[in-house]
Amino acid sequence: MRKPETVRVAAGVHLVAGSNTNWVIVREGDTVTLVDTGYPGDRELLLASLAAVGAAPEAVAAVLITHAHNDHLGSAEFLRVRYGVPVLMHEAEVPHARRDFLHQVTVGKVLANGWRPGVLPWAVHALRSGGTAKVPVAAPEAFPVAGALDLPGAPVPVHTPGHTGGHCAYLLPETGVLITGDALVSGHPTSRVRGPQLLPRMFDHDRERAVASLAVLERVDAGVLLPGHGPVHRGPVREAARCARESAG
Repeated sequence: MRKPETVRVAAGVHLVAGSNTNWVIVREGDTVTLVDTGYPGDRELLLASLAAVGAAPEAVAAVLITHAHNDHLGSAEFLRVRYGVPVLMHEAEVPHARRDFLHQVTVGKVLANGWRPGVLPWAVHALRSGGTAKVPVAAPEAFPVAGALDLPGAPVPVHTPGHTGGHCAYLLPETGVLITGDALVSGHPTSRVRGPQLLPRMFDHDRERAVASLAVLERVDAGVLLPGHGPVHRGPVREAARCARESAG
């Protein structure tokens, strides 16, 4: 197993590059907030990344899910069952995480786009990493309060629907960091664009809402962008979102 690629972006905040998907560790004292968990096949990398920042799985106060696609939800149920970690998300994403329904790109749509550069290698990797595995969360929880959550980093959920109906970004106000999941990324194996962008259209459940959510991100005061895919982006998030919206339009 390769070592996790862990980048310290602010005090206590680390972006971890899994296999094509990122997650974020926010440490405060002896406890941790974990945002997303990568693919099911990333589990050992996930646990190694916690160890790399000096945290055990038992130290995770909660897993925050940006959205319930397999490459972000992969080990959430494992952490909930094995270590009693609550798995929190927007109320609209709760039934998605339970797999009452699935809003995820279909194999047929991927094959229809197989002529595009990078799509087939990405698809092979996704299958090998558990992209079509059954990984529902049996007891996902909606955020208990509006506004900042009582967790390390005091994350503030920012509802950014479109990629999925309950997609959420998370603002860490004390460090000026915004975790955007798949609402705004800085790269993807199926994209030849570098820098802030939406994912290719085939990945969004509702493209019009995904574009509209970029206007929401333009109103967030943050200077560091931690995407679900691609490297750290430094600079005003409002400008990154504006550039992505103009490109999408």
